Amino acid sequence: MLVLDEQLLGRDIDSALARWYRGPVLFITDLRPGTVIKDDAIPLLLRQQHQATFLTINESDFWRKVAIDAHFCVVCFALPDSRAGEIPTLLRAVFRLAAFQSKARRMGKVLRVTHTTVSYYTYREHETRTVPL
Repeated sequence: MLVLDEQLLGRDIDSALARWYRGPVLFITDLRPGTVIKDDAIPLLLRQQHQATFLTINESDFWRKVAIDAHFCVVCFALPDSRAGEIPTLLRAVFRLAAFQSKARRMGKVLRVTHTTVSYYTYREHETRTVPL
């Protein structure tokens, strides 16, 4: 399951992802409709899902700050708002890397994605690792 941050609403990113991602693609607002969802509530909502991968361009609020555990993954794209449309292409490249190919390998990790690298840490190891994209 891919869960998109509400900042990505109205950009057709969900449709672009659904063309190649086999699982559900939805927005964080779909997990708790009709309410305002603050950033600190997102980990709790993700824990309630089965192996959710959360996508955001709000890296300043999630990278090195989110309370991660083994039940979900957070992918922070280091992109300006105007380039959010590049997320589907970048995510597909990330999912081709051995370390992130399957849900099981992604769970428990927070990723920071640029056009050239993926940096990440895990709930067990807080040391950041970087691999080329």
